[in-house]
Amino acid sequence: MRQLSELDASFLYLESEIAPMHIGSIYLFDASERETPLAFSTFVAYLRSRLHVVPVFRQRLKEIPLRLGRPYWIDDPDFSIERHLAYVSLGENSREASLMTLASRILEEPLKRDRPLWHITFVDGFRLGEEKDGKEGFALIVKLHHAAIDAFSGEEIIGKLLEYTPEPQRISAPRPWQPRPEPSEERVMIQAATNILRAPWRFASLAAGAAETTARGLIQKQLLKIPLPFPLFSAPHSPFNRQITANRKIVSANIELSRLKAIKAALGDVTLNDVVLGLCAETLRRYLGEQGADTGQSLIAMTPISVRSSTLRRTTGNQMSAMLLDLATNESDPARRIRRIHWNAVASEPYREAIAADRLTELLPSSMLALSARLYSELQIAQRYRPVFNLPITNVPGPQVPLYLQGAKLAQQYNAAPLFDSMGLVIVAVSYQGSLTLNFTICPDVVAQGDSLRNHVCESLEAIEEAAGDLDPEEMHTPLIETRNQTLLDDTISLLESALKKLTGRFRR
Repeated sequence: MRQLSELDASFLYLESEIAPMHIGSIYLFDASERETPLAFSTFVAYLRSRLHVVPVFRQRLKEIPLRLGRPYWIDDPDFSIERHLAYVSLGENSREASLMTLASRILEEPLKRDRPLWHITFVDGFRLGEEKDGKEGFALIVKLHHAAIDAFSGEEIIGKLLEYTPEPQRISAPRPWQPRPEPSEERVMIQAATNILRAPWRFASLAAGAAETTARGLIQKQLLKIPLPFPLFSAPHSPFNRQITANRKIVSANIELSRLKAIKAALGDVTLNDVVLGLCAETLRRYLGEQGADTGQSLIAMTPISVRSSTLRRTTGNQMSAMLLDLATNESDPARRIRRIHWNAVASEPYREAIAADRLTELLPSSMLALSARLYSELQIAQRYRPVFNLPITNVPGPQVPLYLQGAKLAQQYNAAPLFDSMGLVIVAVSYQGSLTLNFTICPDVVAQGDSLRNHVCESLEAIEEAAGDLDPEEMHTPLIETRNQTLLDDTISLLESALKKLTGRFRR
């Protein structure tokens, strides 16, 4: 048995019908170089032959009775690949718009918990491009639960499943696999008891979870009466931070990496990631202006940071830290804004040496994180008070060489991230083969006219290029004045450690 970390388990407990916690991807393949279209049966045989490279594909959750501990990953004795695959034919005249509509509907549905937490839809009859005689192709719509992977490990998994040569490789027979016996209930309970003995204080949190209904009522009654003094609630109100529904939509825009690299070179001491964040910031500023929203206060983004070891890597689980970053959207000049973003980032300790997220979850169990999240949603804290942050932005470097699936070239990929209540917009930037795709996962009932984001990206890039060319070279060497910047983990941990010190102090007295 391999137990989920507190961070992994939190994504299970945060999930609801309107907020599924899986990561989604849409992969478009150009099959025009193949002699015959790729049959669904061939794809199934190909996937069978490569299941061994992703063990979590054949592992399901084993829950602990009474939630006396975090779930475990165990081999699924009833594993059947057919339960994780679906076939859809859009017809020969199908185009990208119809594919994205289909993907949005599929990604709205949570994964079933009685089997390994992934699903792939094979879309046949798809044609690349908008021309009538577009290239023959197919698409894959992939769902992987966030409890099993993060955005960085998700890219590693796809890299292992696909091929690096345009020549179709012979599909080998699946490697023999025998599921390890499912642990008995007695063993699971003994393991849970052992874990409780290792961390006695956690038993108290379990008792608190049992009193959840009473606690929720008491907390709600008090919080509705008094303003919240938490220093973390400092992001401005925005149109994104309202209660979401189950509806989803993916809006994407493609950009040449060379243009972003040219901006980086023009601005001097900034990173490519700073330029990507600056592009997101300018896009959001333009969208807010179009919607008549206030742009006088700067938006705050939560930016995940991979803390994977370069020497010890595993392609499953979440190995992330995070920081809150001021996007400087109150700065009108988009080139100066990128320099400000760089300053805000390097002034944060996690930018130089990210703190493992386990430090937070060791202090606050996943069950309590889930309770806090539900209270945050049910009490409409984001509507009544300032939100913790306005949106997450993740930048995932992808392969810069072409990938293939049985001779069909991966032409384009789009990515979707989970939406959290009061968080109706998430941005995921993924690079592949000299191109960067900005993916906006939105709740259309919260983010009005979301399709305009695509046009704003193109306009924003041109504006940044122009502003970078006009920036005085002397200004690039002028020190910036430190602005507001805080880290999600550091601030939260400080609050928790302070509370724990007071608690332990009472016991000592």
